[in-house]
Amino acid sequence: MTTLLMTPGPTRVPERVLAAGAMPMLHHRSEEFSGLLASMIERLRPLFGTAGDVLPVHSTGRGALEAAITNLLSPGDEVLACCNGRFGEMWAEIAERFGLVVHRVCRDWSASADLREVEAALDAHPDTRAVTLPHSDTSTGALNDVAGVARAARGSRALVMVDAVSSLGGAPFRFQDWGIDVAVAASQKCLMSAPGLAFVALSERAWEAQKAARLPRSYFDFPAIRKALARARPETPGTTPVHLVAQVAAALELIEVEGVDNVHARHQEMARMTRQAVSELGMSLQCPALDGHSPTLTAIRAPERISPAVIRERLKERGILVARALGRFEPTCFRIGHMGDIRPADVRRTLGALAEVVGAGQQ
Repeated sequence: MTTLLMTPGPTRVPERVLAAGAMPMLHHRSEEFSGLLASMIERLRPLFGTAGDVLPVHSTGRGALEAAITNLLSPGDEVLACCNGRFGEMWAEIAERFGLVVHRVCRDWSASADLREVEAALDAHPDTRAVTLPHSDTSTGALNDVAGVARAARGSRALVMVDAVSSLGGAPFRFQDWGIDVAVAASQKCLMSAPGLAFVALSERAWEAQKAARLPRSYFDFPAIRKALARARPETPGTTPVHLVAQVAAALELIEVEGVDNVHARHQEMARMTRQAVSELGMSLQCPALDGHSPTLTAIRAPERISPAVIRERLKERGILVARALGRFEPTCFRIGHMGDIRPADVRRTLGALAEVVGAGQQ
């Protein structure tokens, strides 16, 4: 029996996408592949909500988060990092390793990013060059108010840089309308493909900042990627992961067929189903006081009489894989991903099995 992946990534890959990844090898400088690459980029723009540049980066999402730092900032620059979860904290750590001065805000993992705290920090640090935050943070199940943070940063010098790795394709994202400067996504979550390919959307403000950026970079060089994509036959610097591009292109076609609004509504419904079941089973969310909950993942506090590790193991015995918690929540929490190709029927199966496990553990 195939294990049902109810995790925050890698997620289940649809048959059509798997087939695309198994096609005969295309040379990465061929006309046929160039057309496939250009089609993938064009289909990504509506998901980001931009008519501007979307760059493919040959790495996981974490590599693209690093690339955003090295391409747009300089040694000693000040960064305001929203750290209300593991992935906000991770981006802050990346910035520090490159010699940036990081001011951490919104450090309470049980709460959403606080716009008043962001505004106060920007007032206190007027030389801030970037504000970083996750849209959806899968360590907590938070969906942060990106539009609000962008409004708070408007009028400052700071670029608004958003980790959309676990939200793009599962939640509405409006890069241009919200006033975002940088957004990072990746292949293995809502884009229903294998890991290893990331994407970065950039504003004109970001490109202006890039001209003055002085951090070292080589492989992750945004101008080189932009220049290669702008050729009469679009390509990327170096050897492109051909089959990953083919997978993402096929996945984006599936999203178009379902309809982006329908895809977003499906994710919202699966999240609602999960939160309702948690309440009915007498459990609680790990972070019940969040202002916004992610439609792509739910973090659940385990009952006192049964550990998260036992719950995950009993679900695994039933053919369902859910995720352990991260950081400070690992002793108390487990996480159910409902993103990408996952359907309400998969959620019902998972919740039914969870009811069995919790019921048996509390007897």
